Amino acid sequence: MKLYDILKGVCKTSFDNIEITKISSDSREELGEGSLFVCLVGKSFDAHSFIPELAKKGVSVFVTQRDCGLPNQIIVDDTRAVLPLLWANYYGNPQNELKFIGVTGTNGKTTITTVFKNMLAKMGIKAGLIGTCQNEIGDRVIPTERTTPEPNEFFALLREMADENCEWVVMEVSSQGLEQKRLGDVDFELAVFTNLTQDHLDVHGSMENYYQAKKLLFARCKQALINIDDEWGKRYFNEITCPKKSYAVIDDADFTADGIKLFASGSQYWYSDSSKTFKTNIALPGMYNVANTVAVLAGLEMLGFKPNTAVPLISQVAGVRGRCEIVPTSKDFTVVIDYAHTPDAIENILNNVKEGALGRIVCLFGCGGNRDAKKRPLMAQAAAKHADLLVITSDNPRNEDPNAIIDDIVAGLTGCDTEYVRIENRRDAINWAVTNAKKDDIIVLAGKGHEDYQILADNVKIHFDEREVVRDALESIK
Repeated sequence: MKLYDILKGVCKTSFDNIEITKISSDSREELGEGSLFVCLVGKSFDAHSFIPELAKKGVSVFVTQRDCGLPNQIIVDDTRAVLPLLWANYYGNPQNELKFIGVTGTNGKTTITTVFKNMLAKMGIKAGLIGTCQNEIGDRVIPTERTTPEPNEFFALLREMADENCEWVVMEVSSQGLEQKRLGDVDFELAVFTNLTQDHLDVHGSMENYYQAKKLLFARCKQALINIDDEWGKRYFNEITCPKKSYAVIDDADFTADGIKLFASGSQYWYSDSSKTFKTNIALPGMYNVANTVAVLAGLEMLGFKPNTAVPLISQVAGVRGRCEIVPTSKDFTVVIDYAHTPDAIENILNNVKEGALGRIVCLFGCGGNRDAKKRPLMAQAAAKHADLLVITSDNPRNEDPNAIIDDIVAGLTGCDTEYVRIENRRDAINWAVTNAKKDDIIVLAGKGHEDYQILADNVKIHFDEREVVRDALESIK
């Protein structure tokens, strides 16, 4: 592809008639003649330092943020903002052939986006999904490693979606993805905010910074749907200037749920859009899933889909893998797998399973290494509020000492009389919880959810599927 095609709408240069065969922002890739290298600047690195080495390899063009004295440099104000625009041009700007729904917040993104996408499918509309668990193009599943893909992956994925005749893209939008400008000039028909609780402070530093990062989504959407049961949501609703509506299951809002009845297998409520009410049944248990499905019904309505069509269909939508997922045991106790990895999410899942519980609530959890350490004692406090027994173990320890992480968690239990055990190895911990289960216990395995791996030191990733671990523990009981 000619350089002038890649630079279209971005900038112009006197040497734009050369052929470019590769775009990169990673100096570790094989680069040489025909390569265009974008020099990104991060908190702890500056890719401009690799220019001498890459110039010797024959890289054709450098996109920089300062004058590096090169005959083949293109100077821009912000290389991170330019990178996704280059990739969009490279893939023929597929974003212009699609319509986008974006969901942001700490908890609920995966459930809302999955239900949204499945609802569109039930209405005969082909859609793509971009999210934490997986990406999807229609019925085709594509594995993923991050919530919001890097620009090269993102626009390649959009190109596939457009070529396979998707009309909509439903995506989780992470704070890091927004702050790092991975989305280029993608605009959203609808942006949904779920809630904000402590998470990713290792990246953002403070809740205020986290809040401002999420807020970036509402500068690029045609309309917004905000959960005003959340205090941060109330603030967004007052501050953002795009057309907006609110949803809630507690406070008064534009879209609400009333007459809520919660069951082990799902919930029932009256969905209201302030002019009409509709009796609604969902196969997702828990109050937070009432809120999640109200967001979907409200969002669809804001996009022009009639609730008398959507409400009957939402009862047919199943749950999401790793989100309050019941693991079959054929025993007199229950095992639940959930992705809960924040204090708020722990409280939500434990409150959910506690409704109607006959026995103990046993919560097994850990905290990720090289991630927000401030939330570790808060996780313990949240779990201790609602569980009868805690099993404190590892999550993805990465390059931290697992026992040191557990020490941080246990520090939150000072002065608390909730019983707990600490077992460093997560497999051993799950085996202990299952083999020591009592009649009517509910064992909640929190933190891993859909993940089928564990990340150890030096970024070594091992296969670790909690469903398999539970099965093996059950076999040992036999």
